[in-house]
Amino acid sequence: MNARVVIFDAYGTLLDVHSAMQGLAGRIGSNWEQISTGWRRKHLEYTWVYSLAAGARPNFWELAQQSLNYVAAKYNLTDKALLNDVLQAYRRLKPYPEVPATLMRLRDLHIPRAILSNGEKSMLDDGVSQAGIEHLLDDVLSVDVADVYKPDPRAYRIATERFGVEVADVAFVSGNPWDCYGALTFGFRVFHVDRKGEPDEYGVHRRAQVVADLSGFPDRLMNA
Repeated sequence: MNARVVIFDAYGTLLDVHSAMQGLAGRIGSNWEQISTGWRRKHLEYTWVYSLAAGARPNFWELAQQSLNYVAAKYNLTDKALLNDVLQAYRRLKPYPEVPATLMRLRDLHIPRAILSNGEKSMLDDGVSQAGIEHLLDDVLSVDVADVYKPDPRAYRIATERFGVEVADVAFVSGNPWDCYGALTFGFRVFHVDRKGEPDEYGVHRRAQVVADLSGFPDRLMNA
């Protein structure tokens, strides 16, 4: 096992981005999952547009609000109190069930563990604290220090500089194919968490190791 550090994406990898709306489904309506999926897609789209366009780059929390406003208008969600509750719930996302045990296993193996996320630092801190995993991580890194969003190479470089390692020393774990592609291009060893068995995108499945969830990841890492 050559990896000297494991870097996790946060949203959609350790934290379930749909748990915010799921917890408020009774107030949102039966199509809450469709709305949540639309919000997630628009949120990510905004990060890419602001990264590519010249001008100020809003942080991830600001883009969460902008993208929620768009989705709310599209689905005629006019309850301001509900929308505020959804936003606050996004700062308290639930971890996927196997996440704590996975992080504890890696800790027991003495492998450093960190998050590298597009998230703004305070929302990340809230997220890991509410998920009860802050004590299982060595660091929580935000792309804000590089003033650019993943999958820009400058974002991934944050991890190598923080831990003083070469790109080949990093095992990168993400549930997002576009993020996996960016990490592969940068040179990381990549594990794609494909929870829904989605079709391959960007050729990631040919170049990365694919896991259905994180429960078996430590053993896969040790045997890679």
